[in-house]
Amino acid sequence: MTENPPNPAADITGPHRYRNSATMIRTADPAWLGAAQAGLIGVVADSPDANNHLVTPDGHAFVNMCSCSYLGLNHHPAVVEGAIEALRETGATSLVMPTTRVRHRLLARLEEELGDLFGCHALPGASCSALTAGILPLIASGHLSDGQPRVMVFDRFCHFCMSYMKPVCGDESLVLTCDHNDLDRLEEICRTYPRVAYVADGAYSMGGAAALDGLRRLQERYGLFLYLDDSHSLSILGEHGEGFARSQLEMNELTVITASLGKAFGTAGGIAMLGSREVFEFLHRHAGPVGWSQNMSFPVVGASLASAAIHRSPELGDLQRELQENIAYFDNAFPTSFAGNGLPVRRITVGEPEAAVKLSGEMFQRGFYCSAVFFPIVPKGEAGLRIMIRADLSREKLDEFIGHIKDLTGTTDSTTTH
Repeated sequence: MTENPPNPAADITGPHRYRNSATMIRTADPAWLGAAQAGLIGVVADSPDANNHLVTPDGHAFVNMCSCSYLGLNHHPAVVEGAIEALRETGATSLVMPTTRVRHRLLARLEEELGDLFGCHALPGASCSALTAGILPLIASGHLSDGQPRVMVFDRFCHFCMSYMKPVCGDESLVLTCDHNDLDRLEEICRTYPRVAYVADGAYSMGGAAALDGLRRLQERYGLFLYLDDSHSLSILGEHGEGFARSQLEMNELTVITASLGKAFGTAGGIAMLGSREVFEFLHRHAGPVGWSQNMSFPVVGASLASAAIHRSPELGDLQRELQENIAYFDNAFPTSFAGNGLPVRRITVGEPEAAVKLSGEMFQRGFYCSAVFFPIVPKGEAGLRIMIRADLSREKLDEFIGHIKDLTGTTDSTTTH
């Protein structure tokens, strides 16, 4: 029996169960193109003072309000010197081979130091996204728990690097999406299915945080597996910088917390906080991009060791206090719906993408670069500016920024909706 020849005219469109690139691009690309036409995409600049102030080739100076280096550690002299020293010590950029086979002594030392610092079994990776890509499918298949597949419930607002994995997880188990922090719906799913995993941010990239108390209760009651990406709070919270989620959750075999080392930690790459050494070794064998040859370079490892040393010193607490003081100062002068949450991401909502791009462009002309965010980064109708408060922003610059925002938005009572 012969197979029928392929029909070129047949509809080969996918089922679009978890993603629809055509719809997303049709909706979002006009805003991206508008931002590009306004000169807000692909800006080329030099950094004479490493982070805060940037200068374009034609001499336009501006303050960077988009940096996620919340503590300023990316330009800390000790962190920079740590990268240089590692390069000198090893005489190479990396081993350029899978860590599954061989891990350099410096990387093994970083694993130990981060594990000691954050009270976990620490698995570094080339990026938080690479860790997510390697780990989530194994949670879905059940191989990080009892070997039985788990229903994967993604928070609607979880970061793109996690949502991106829905199709892959969907080949292993049922994938569902629940509204943001909707614990009632999540509990209903836990009652319906015996094995469930919840995928969410700890501190969200667009502001706000996970409902940890309720998630802890659901884990205790139903054995809920928690996968939390806490990239935007690592280093800024906790005695040793363990972050929003880790400072409130005990590590166990039903909890994985990932985070980027390329934000407040000040270096690059990512870390997965694990509950056991067995899971650590298993992921090295089976988590795909976790063990591939595109891993941490020696300068990044050296910089990360230096940052870890700062995290063990009183300086971390000083930087955390400076950040919290700046956050409180901003919230007092320009309250948003996230005011008082102790996290550094703030959103100024203006509604439509065109208005967000216009406001971002006007702020850039006045010497401040801040991201215009729009669908699918934020829900439709909630476009605006995303800004990051940092410890190394001066009060003078914060005042100047707030003054310009109030002027351009016509805000006189220091309030905004988001």
